[in-house]
Amino acid sequence: MKAFIFPGQGAQYEGMAAELMESSDEAKQLLLKADEILGFKISDIMVSGSADELKETKVTQPAIFLHSLIKARLAGNAFDPDFVAGHSLGEFSALAAAGALSFEEGLSLVSKRALAMQKACEMEESTMAAILGLEDDAVENLCREVDDMVVPANYNCPGQLVVSGSINGVQKLVELATEAGARRALILNVGGAFHSPLMEPARASLESAIQEAHITEPKVPIFQNVDGKAQSNPDIIKENLIKQLTAPVLWTQTMNNLIAAGVTSFVEVGGTGKVLTGLVKKVDRKMPCETL
Repeated sequence: MKAFIFPGQGAQYEGMAAELMESSDEAKQLLLKADEILGFKISDIMVSGSADELKETKVTQPAIFLHSLIKARLAGNAFDPDFVAGHSLGEFSALAAAGALSFEEGLSLVSKRALAMQKACEMEESTMAAILGLEDDAVENLCREVDDMVVPANYNCPGQLVVSGSINGVQKLVELATEAGARRALILNVGGAFHSPLMEPARASLESAIQEAHITEPKVPIFQNVDGKAQSNPDIIKENLIKQLTAPVLWTQTMNNLIAAGVTSFVEVGGTGKVLTGLVKKVDRKMPCETL
């Protein structure tokens, strides 16, 4: 059984759509349609934009969604998952690729999500940090020791947990993790505290857009971030997409649950093709992985 997995923010790279634009009329049409939907030339940025341009939140999230979805479409019959899953933003790519969301509506939702998250980041200074080499429960306990806002945000793989919170909270957590013997504890170059209670303004502003979206039952079950479990019910999928903004990404649990469900290989769709397959190998180093 195969799981097709879709990356989130951070999987963008310069020239990510250059080959797609040159080699595929379908890809070119979809990218030009995206320009119309978004109201700016994301196709130009994805072909020849700088790394800084691609890092802008309003660009990054739609760019990764477009790259993954176009790759899935161009694969034709080779896109044959038994399950799908996506890391954070990647959940929207996974749903669209699995037929639960249209191209237009998926892109529109991703754009609204990006802008809502950007606005929430501007309301309060906040950040994230990666803690490597400590058990998850040890990091959770350290978060509880800090008297400022800091919470687990991304359970990426065994020994790699990203925390999210206020500037002071995250800095204190990094100090405590270093003292506790973390192999690395580094503050990330991000715009805010994603997947934490500080994203509540984004969750609130996006809730109605997600509830009103036409999401149908995906062709195959999607394992969602908030509980790491398989879902096919559109109402539950919507609830989980809303919760996802302020809840941690349970990616380690998702990988373990996919393997327990019988998955014997993973295919990463879009982005650099290295982000999620690298995390899979940390869960099971013998697991076959491909990129699309």
